[in-house]
Amino acid sequence: MFSDNENPGAELSAGQSATAATPAPETTSTTEAESSVPVHAQAEAALIAAPVAATSEPAAVTVAPAEPVAAPDGPAAVEHSDVSEMVETDLESGEASTESTAEMEKLMEQYATPHQAPAEGEVESGQVVAITDSGVVVNLGGKTEGLIPAQEFAELDGPFPLVVGQPVEIQRTGDHKDGMVLLSYQRVRRRQAWAKIEEAYRKKADITGKVVDHIKGGLVVDIGVRAFLPASQADIHPVRDLDEWKDRELTVRVLKMNRKRGNVVVSRRAILDEQVAAQRQTMLDNLAEGQVVKGVVKNVTGYGAFVDLGGIDGLLHITDMSWGRVASPLDAVSPGEEVEVKILKYDKEKGRVSLGRKQLLPDPWASVVERYTQGKKLTGKIMGLTDYGAFVEVEPGIEGLVHVSEMSWSKRKTHPSKIVKVGDEVEVVVLGVDSNERRISLGMKQAQSDPWQQLADKYPVGTVVSGKIRNLTEFGAFLEIEEGFDGLIHVSDISWTGRIKNPADVYKKGDAVEAKVLKIDQATRRVSLGVKQVNDIWSSWFEKHKVGDLVRGKVSRVTTFGAFVELADGIEGLCHISEIDERRGKGDKSAAPPRPGVRQSGLLDPGRDYEFKIVKISQDQHKIGLSYRAAIKQAERRDMDDYRSTKSSAKATIGDAIMAKRSM
Repeated sequence: MFSDNENPGAELSAGQSATAATPAPETTSTTEAESSVPVHAQAEAALIAAPVAATSEPAAVTVAPAEPVAAPDGPAAVEHSDVSEMVETDLESGEASTESTAEMEKLMEQYATPHQAPAEGEVESGQVVAITDSGVVVNLGGKTEGLIPAQEFAELDGPFPLVVGQPVEIQRTGDHKDGMVLLSYQRVRRRQAWAKIEEAYRKKADITGKVVDHIKGGLVVDIGVRAFLPASQADIHPVRDLDEWKDRELTVRVLKMNRKRGNVVVSRRAILDEQVAAQRQTMLDNLAEGQVVKGVVKNVTGYGAFVDLGGIDGLLHITDMSWGRVASPLDAVSPGEEVEVKILKYDKEKGRVSLGRKQLLPDPWASVVERYTQGKKLTGKIMGLTDYGAFVEVEPGIEGLVHVSEMSWSKRKTHPSKIVKVGDEVEVVVLGVDSNERRISLGMKQAQSDPWQQLADKYPVGTVVSGKIRNLTEFGAFLEIEEGFDGLIHVSDISWTGRIKNPADVYKKGDAVEAKVLKIDQATRRVSLGVKQVNDIWSSWFEKHKVGDLVRGKVSRVTTFGAFVELADGIEGLCHISEIDERRGKGDKSAAPPRPGVRQSGLLDPGRDYEFKIVKISQDQHKIGLSYRAAIKQAERRDMDDYRSTKSSAKATIGDAIMAKRSM
């Protein structure tokens, strides 16, 4: 690179005197000076001095008139000869017109004007004159050309930035190649880029760049220089896939820069945060409950969706998405979807906004009372199951509850999932409507025929049924007559004779048992059964015996009020204490004193057989009243009659009959 005072290719001749310190010789007058120096000599001096003045400091040049000036070589000589010939021709012809004089003066001024070469590192302008394999040739002016090496354009993306005839700003490198000054196009671009970055950094202004690479921790953005965009500064929300950002045009802001190290850190989030803050403030100032606004679904959770209203997020709860049941918020909305919502509640202090979507639709509950009267039969779809029942959708947005107790006529507790499943079509009957609470009570069993109404016809009293023991309690056993219908066998109806305190002593769950229907109560939906009534031995016994008959039985147990007598297998009668022995007077001391701790029953001992007389029969209650005393009297009369029939004497007494019986 040449300095500002260097002027390659132009030197002064030996006969030329050019100095700034030596003044020109004095002249007496203008006419004398012009006559002493020929015109062509003055032109030659001007031609020689012109190149020197182009690259050197301005200086006063004086040509000595006594010494002739040597003609320059090369291009300067050509120019010199042309000018000389033109001058000489004009002088010889003597036709120095005004036009020729003006052109001459203009030409002389052009060569006399001093030109200063730009210093190394300065930016100068040129014009593209050619594009070759070696690079771009640029005309710098003053018949100087430079070359931008092709290597400077090797890493550029897109179309070639220069065309022939295009003005271009370049910088001299100080090197030469093939007689041309080497220029740099990229240095000027980088210098301009850094100037732009510094200005944007100072003013906190935005700058545009293109994502060119993805590196660890962020992106590389070309803003004239390679700048680093951290992943956390790329967007307001975390970015999962940075590869998708490549080749995107971004508007960023310079956070940090170090020109010496060539480091620049930019942020896109800073711009977005300011935009969101401005939008949020605008939205907060204009927000009011009841407004209908549009937003974009930002995020979806299990309980709802967050909607971006333009700087502020609102919650659209799952219950406010639709009048009908929504199993998942994703069934109603999706991320990125634009939705129209209504502001239900706005807390300005906390910045919380509750949104609703179903509120923009007609409310199906408005006329539900008129459309769903009690007792109306409907068809619906099972939408959900719980431990206490099933939810049935009778129309979009209208659901009713079928309680588990209203799902089947059976009293057996069964989980709803064992009766129906989600998606089943079922018939229901409206049991009640509460429009204020938005509740409808439904029944499934009411849509079916009531089997209890047919039970009396199907199983009349006296019918023998069979089933399995489903449950046992202290007071009896429940026998399943048919699917969903149980009857109770009371503990007192298990056996005629056995003293059963707990049914579990006789039965266990799953045992097959036959029983007789004793009673059906449709109001309370209860069926009474009896096992002992299946083999009713009392009826046949009552057919064979009547009051006044003498029967023989075994004393099974003795109580304070009498003795129980077993007359047949499973049949007992009671002989009251008043019917056991004759009542004795107060003065009669022949009776044996009662033994302490022993129940007294007169002359009867447990385990022994005696003869009794039937004094009372109650077929409905299966009760038989006996008398031991009456049986004894009847036996004595019979013996007397027998004795009298065998003896001829009519005067025989009872004592005689007894003595005769003892002697036998």
